[in-house]
Amino acid sequence: MTKLLINKTFGQNIRRIRCSCDMTQEQTVAQLQVLGSPLSRGTYSQIEMGIRNVYVSDLVALQKIFGVDFSAFFEDIPTSR
Repeated sequence: MTKLLINKTFGQNIRRIRCSCDMTQEQTVAQLQVLGSPLSRGTYSQIEMGIRNVYVSDLVALQKIFGVDFSAFFEDIPTSR
């Protein structure tokens, strides 16, 4: 399974997108679980805080749930390490 490495800005972007969709973490995780993700709310919270990696498959599910372009998840992330 492929993971994206942790990034604080990435996590902030996910939170911003979720809030703009007027969804709670619990609602988001429930939708992820319907799509087959085993994420708990605690794990999801850590992704939003930028302290946990995210599976690419979970990112695909989030894109479907939020109905945004993938580029929205990567806004303001610098190209340099």
